[in-house]
Amino acid sequence: MRAIFVQIKCEMGQAYRVAREAADRISEMSELFSTSGQYDLLGKFYLDADQDIGLFVTDRIQTLPGVKDTYTLITFNAFGGGTGQ
Repeated sequence: MRAIFVQIKCEMGQAYRVAREAADRISEMSELFSTSGQYDLLGKFYLDADQDIGLFVTDRIQTLPGVKDTYTLITFNAFGGGTGQ
């Protein structure tokens, strides 16, 4: 499994609705946070190593009602583990 992060920009007033839809529809979602700034939500998703990231984002996230734009971050390694190191 590999983690990707997707920032989601929503239509005005739709962030909570989009968050509920994502939680109901996307089993790969680990966490979803509301944020301030250019994007409204930040999601962490775990995908299988052979899963197509672009297809996942365009088919599963961008098609949610109320989603206006996305920005995907691909991760390489995880460090730490909550110990502050």
